[in-house]
Amino acid sequence: MAVRRLAPPEQQPKDFAFTAENDAWARKVIARYPDGRQQSAIIPLLWRAQEQHHGWLPEAAIRYVADMLGIAHIRALEVATFYTMFLLSPVGKKAHVQVCGTTPCMLRGAGELFEVCHRRIHHDPLHVSADGDFSWEEVECLGACVNAPMVLIWSDTYEDLTAESFEKVLDGFAKGQPVKPGPQIDRQLAAPVGGPTTLKTVKA
Repeated sequence: MAVRRLAPPEQQPKDFAFTAENDAWARKVIARYPDGRQQSAIIPLLWRAQEQHHGWLPEAAIRYVADMLGIAHIRALEVATFYTMFLLSPVGKKAHVQVCGTTPCMLRGAGELFEVCHRRIHHDPLHVSADGDFSWEEVECLGACVNAPMVLIWSDTYEDLTAESFEKVLDGFAKGQPVKPGPQIDRQLAAPVGGPTTLKTVKA
């Protein structure tokens, strides 16, 4: 597993606090847990903090959530640095692209998606594009193997991609008009390409 480090001090905000809306939401989440078990709310609270802070999780937010839950800062840091769902350095303002690089996606063309990322975003992963709008990284299986290759952007998956259709997905985010998530070919969810081939009739 790669070492996951916090962003350098010069990129870290001095402080963090939930908005009034997120604070109310967080307190409702914490209240779901019995006394003495409030620390179990750490993952949803860190996730909401990341969403609030432009898609990445600064150290100040990790410490803020730890204080809210009454746990040691190091416990919250352990969670934030373990789970790759938490992004520890600045990401693109319009899209952070997670490209699946496991076997099914690589066999079906993920290499071409990486080439698009190198050319359009940055040669290296976890770097923000020159205009500040995009960033990308390679990740492990995202669970849509039958629709490989695919990427995750924020909370949505874009599947059955080619280099050309991936370019269109990025164009949509660049214009502020994301394309519809899911398969980017003519198929419904994970149904067979071209429609069913067996069990098409039902006997009375």
